[in-house]
Amino acid sequence: MTTRTRTVPVAGPGEEPTAHPLPDTYRAAHIRAQDTEMFAGIQDKDVRKSLHVGQVPMPEIAPDEVLIAVMAAAINYNTVWSAMFEPLPTFGFLKHLAAQGGWHTRHDQPYHVLGSDAAGVVVRVGSAVQHWRPGDHVVVATAHINDQEPASHADGMMGEDQRAWGFETNYGGLADYAVVRASQLLSKPAHLTWEEAASNPLCAGTAYRMLVSDRGARMKQGDVVLIWGASGGLGSYALQFVRNGGGTAVGIVGSAQKAETVRRLGCDVVIDRTEIEQGDPGSLQRPDGWKRLGKAVRKAVGEDPHIVFEHVGQATFAASVFLARRGGTVVTCGSSTGYQHQFDNRYLWMKLKRIIGSHGANLQEQWETNRLISAGRIVPALSAVYGLDEVAEAARSVQTNQHIGKVGVLCQAPEEGLGVTDQAARDRIGVDRIRLFRSGGAPMAGGGR
Repeated sequence: MTTRTRTVPVAGPGEEPTAHPLPDTYRAAHIRAQDTEMFAGIQDKDVRKSLHVGQVPMPEIAPDEVLIAVMAAAINYNTVWSAMFEPLPTFGFLKHLAAQGGWHTRHDQPYHVLGSDAAGVVVRVGSAVQHWRPGDHVVVATAHINDQEPASHADGMMGEDQRAWGFETNYGGLADYAVVRASQLLSKPAHLTWEEAASNPLCAGTAYRMLVSDRGARMKQGDVVLIWGASGGLGSYALQFVRNGGGTAVGIVGSAQKAETVRRLGCDVVIDRTEIEQGDPGSLQRPDGWKRLGKAVRKAVGEDPHIVFEHVGQATFAASVFLARRGGTVVTCGSSTGYQHQFDNRYLWMKLKRIIGSHGANLQEQWETNRLISAGRIVPALSAVYGLDEVAEAARSVQTNQHIGKVGVLCQAPEEGLGVTDQAARDRIGVDRIRLFRSGGAPMAGGGR
């Protein structure tokens, strides 16, 4: 087995790095096809048992692809799903992709390299790549789009062959190298470190499409927006978009510590879910819990929410439908507590509410999100950083909801704090603002290598 190359020349953006021979294998966080039944009959599907860090073969890149040296990545809940083999093993996604033939056959392997967020340096480009070259500093947008599909040209997320990179494809970001399509790349915000930049794309882009894009809830000034999980990865970006857009943010959190974090972000109203539940976690799936929460919202802001930002799923969806005002909108992008929802449909049809399904973000939406991040209008939700060898512990913290904001992972970056190429912008925006999630009691963990 060829020894992994550990040092990547980090050239300035657009500068050609020195010669960089690629290794035959590279270090990656992955799951194994042989393990797909390991949690059968087990209640606690502990991802520390299924996530492995080890050497995998270096793939070739297709003409429209780019190989990046990953400096840092981040944990998303889809990595937890993959490592739990739920709702079904992701190896089925890889086989389905490989069945298309050609370059796609590379994805069908007995291992699946995970990870849907990454920041790094371009080290190889395919022959058809036009706008990127070795040495560019990039972040990866999560949508893996088929640009030869007609629907993709109206909205990349509407193509039948749209996939979540690192979840429905192989060679994701929790590794020393990653394979991405050129149409997934964005310039890394120059004022951010590698780990700060890697924490943004998936959650920030998803929240932007849900709330701001004309394909989502179309939030306007003055809208009251109820945000479930306001201290988490998705919720913390949603909160920032609501505040930037002149809305009133009502953040729902699950602990006093998380409530304090959300207040530091400027949330207008913070409600600790445990006070509403009154010792009965299932109450938010019943009318008595819905009504208590609705009363608390109206007492705080004087009216019902225009928009409910929903991604929790089974445990909260019935409450979300109830809580939205007459003519209001529930926008949903996921179901971390379960996909099977039950709700009282009378509150939907008789009060003329809408449910909007949202998934990821197309490249234009990701570009607009990245522009706001580059301008310092949106700050990273990064609260903790682990090393790649600690990725199982990092994922476990997300699985058990012990995290706040986003959990980062150092890959080829040897330590935190590297990658800033515009210190003046960082100073202007303010380090305390950029690191808001890592101050004042936000959890610190891992510490890299």
